[in-house]
Amino acid sequence: MPNSSHPIIAVAENSFAGLDAIRQDFADAAEFRVGPLGTPDEVAELTAGASALVVTLQPLREHHLAAVSESVSVIGRAGVGLDTIDLEKAADNGLRVYYMPDYATNEVADQAASLALASWRRLGSADHVVRDNGWGTSRQVGRVHALQEATLGVLGTGRIGRALIQRMKPFVRRVVVFDALRDESLDGVEWAESPQDLFAQANLLSLHVPLTSETHHIVDAAAIETMPEGAVIVNVSRGGLIDETALATALTSGRLAAAGIDVFETEPLPGSSPLRTAPNLLLSPHIAWYSEEAGDRLALWTLSDAVSYARDGIIAKGSWAR
Repeated sequence: MPNSSHPIIAVAENSFAGLDAIRQDFADAAEFRVGPLGTPDEVAELTAGASALVVTLQPLREHHLAAVSESVSVIGRAGVGLDTIDLEKAADNGLRVYYMPDYATNEVADQAASLALASWRRLGSADHVVRDNGWGTSRQVGRVHALQEATLGVLGTGRIGRALIQRMKPFVRRVVVFDALRDESLDGVEWAESPQDLFAQANLLSLHVPLTSETHHIVDAAAIETMPEGAVIVNVSRGGLIDETALATALTSGRLAAAGIDVFETEPLPGSSPLRTAPNLLLSPHIAWYSEEAGDRLALWTLSDAVSYARDGIIAKGSWAR
């Protein structure tokens, strides 16, 4: 039972840029111990005597979790996705896991909307035409259709999906959505009967679902083939949702007009990835979450919850993983 008056919070190295300031703010409440988590031995050393463990994108698989000190009762995931943590094995080892679904909702929705608009308007291609040729024509940039005649498809209507819908409604003719948890109170949208039904209607598709065994490669070659000719895809959720080889092939063939991708199945993106040479593709390095304010918010919320759970058994800003 959490009851330590001055707990040790183990923090994976390279997690927070502003940790020194937070460490000073919490000097009378907790000790933050920073170190690597790459091997079981490193996990054991970092967590020895600690009450909580905080990570960002560092993977915690079965062999990592088995090495976590028995003194640790909770793991804080500084971020939204939980696919980097083996939740079943964490539970087997008596470890509760919380995460931060609210810390960057607006930032991620802004990134999705930005990639959607820039991809649709072929801004990447337009930039290259001017840089390479000094000027150019619309034909050189590529075909652009009227966005106000398009259907936006949103896969996943959680916090970020809903925020994107509000941003994009003024730009498109209609919004079609799918979520396994159908919420009829969501205004101004039409509900697809399945992901495949959604893909078939979406001129512009944005992905906002977690990565699970059911959603892995949910956008594959077959799914792309069902989409309208010249559709655009945006992904700021998890890279594994898209078959990247199929995406590159569809962009090269012109089956898809463009795409905007912030997340990748392997990060950093390998030099051999076909996405690096695919045309009409905007890439960003998993920064949809980023603003100066969001980074500070994430660090403060995650660490303060680790301290409050270690001392009082409560979390205030995060949510428990299910």
